[in-house]
Amino acid sequence: MVKNKFLNTLTISFFFILFYTFSQIFYTKNLNFNDDLQIIIGEESKLNAIWVGSKYLDKNIPILILAGHADSQGMAGAGTPGEAVDKFGLNPMDPAISDELFWNLKLQESIVKIGKKKGLNIRSYDPRIRNIDDANDPRTNWSVGKKFVKDGGYAMEIHFDAYGKYGVGSGLIPPFFEMPNKIDESLARKFGRYPVLFRGGLGAPRRQIRILEIGKLEGSLEKNLRNLKTRQRTINLISIEIVKAFLSGII
Repeated sequence: MVKNKFLNTLTISFFFILFYTFSQIFYTKNLNFNDDLQIIIGEESKLNAIWVGSKYLDKNIPILILAGHADSQGMAGAGTPGEAVDKFGLNPMDPAISDELFWNLKLQESIVKIGKKKGLNIRSYDPRIRNIDDANDPRTNWSVGKKFVKDGGYAMEIHFDAYGKYGVGSGLIPPFFEMPNKIDESLARKFGRYPVLFRGGLGAPRRQIRILEIGKLEGSLEKNLRNLKTRQRTINLISIEIVKAFLSGII
């Protein structure tokens, strides 16, 4: 009896170690980097969205980049853990935050850095407090973004979508009460578009903050982000395409 239990435990442990080792190799092996954005980020939203951004903007419009879920860790809105962690059991990039936030922050920094080099009037905001219960607290992404737009700026929150059947794909969610503009249209043509009333109207768009879903945090996108040999090139590729879309929308 004891011997059988020992053998069963040993067998389960062996298969767990084998599965974990395979997962590590699957997500960290040397990849052939592909510089095609659509191949990297995967499918875009196929939801019915009929809006078109036509409003012209001043070329010096202030732009604010927010990292989605930066103030909502440890609660339901923490962001997706990603396929690697949730499905394949890999370690999170940072145990204190969701993998989505980890990549949101990396991308936020890169977009602002590249955008400034290209002459954009662009900046970022990070509340630094990772768990703010009140969505209307003046330190949250939503509060800062809402004020920024009210003062004449363009605010966008970066996100990675949930993996598998839980996600929709890449695309821009436009503001709820404001006519989409040329930047919105430029981003939508590059990444795809969501309907204005996606899920009944999300918190950020209701505050005139755009949401850009980069893509589902799975497959080649997540593998390229996790692999040290392709990570920075992947972040740079996505950031450059976002900055190009900004430039195209204001020129």
